[in-house]
Amino acid sequence: MKITRVETFLVPPRWLFCRIETDDGVVGWGEPVVEGRAEVVRAAVDVLAEYLVGRDPLRIQDHWQVLSKGGFYRGGPVLSSAVAGIDQALWDIAGKTYGAPVHALLGGPVRDRVRVYAWVGGDEPVRLTDEITAQVEAGFTAVKMNAAGRTPPIPTAAETAAVVARVAAAREALGPERDVAVDLHGRFGAAGARRVLHAVEPLHPLFVEEPLLPEQGHLLTGLVGATSVPIATGERLYGRAEFLPALAAGIAVAQPDLSHAGGISEVHRIAALAETYGAQLAPHCPLGPIALAASLQIAFCTPNFLIQEQSRGIHYNKDADLLSYVVDTDPFRFVDGQALRTGLPGLGITVDETAVRAADRTGHAWRNPVWRHPDGSFAEW
Repeated sequence: MKITRVETFLVPPRWLFCRIETDDGVVGWGEPVVEGRAEVVRAAVDVLAEYLVGRDPLRIQDHWQVLSKGGFYRGGPVLSSAVAGIDQALWDIAGKTYGAPVHALLGGPVRDRVRVYAWVGGDEPVRLTDEITAQVEAGFTAVKMNAAGRTPPIPTAAETAAVVARVAAAREALGPERDVAVDLHGRFGAAGARRVLHAVEPLHPLFVEEPLLPEQGHLLTGLVGATSVPIATGERLYGRAEFLPALAAGIAVAQPDLSHAGGISEVHRIAALAETYGAQLAPHCPLGPIALAASLQIAFCTPNFLIQEQSRGIHYNKDADLLSYVVDTDPFRFVDGQALRTGLPGLGITVDETAVRAADRTGHAWRNPVWRHPDGSFAEW
């Protein structure tokens, strides 16, 4: 069996899909994307495809090595995301070839269901209680929210109090039996994050995500030591080498993204590395159905898995949603806030190729907002 064609599709709301076809007619799908830079990743996939066409798709680990390391300059979000989507598609082909789900090829399941959480915003807290109540009624046992919108690195007393009020409202709506995770999005500096962590500690968040920007990882040790709140990070880390210092600093939750951090192959290794540090895995995934399907395959076979992000109803999805490009929505049917394991081969989903090709004709040019502080200076989004 040989790879005959690699295609990419720019599909709304902000995703990029990859299709790899073989001469035996087996097709695999992946989701290589950097949100806001999808066109750049598309070009990277095209370059990597020059190597892949004509080769055996089942040599996944060898291809991963060459695609990741075969160029003198390596790493970074664009290349790692291009490799990630290709890797997902190759695992999809392998599963379909062997008639088994990817999690079976990775050693078999360690669980039958995967706990997932829903997004409820938080930038603007007006509707927060109503949004959380709706998710609870839908069966979810955990939600994630932004701690704040635009904010200075060192928050004022009022801004800190506003964060606490949001998390307190979430805790009241959820009760003590459900969980709230809080995303700081790197918007606070180390001192500001320490102050916020101390303030929300009594509200018992499941974890606080990205309290620091990834380039400030050298400050994580002090932050972890200053709080009992579990610290999570990793959506902007792209491989084991980048996760190693964060894990050594004592983070409780590693959050690699299956569409950014080298795909199924590398996240499987990151999970094993995290386990040696006693850290849990909570893959980042505010993306499309292929990325989520790949994430679930990892979740089913990872002993130290904690919880899975998913994008049903997320505020980014205006022109399409998680279910817009799949034929069978059942793999994404959440029961009591959990995704159920299936024996479907590959990634476990059937992509609606007609819908994907039609969407690509429209495409998208999604860009994240650029925020500024009141004085006109740049603010972290």
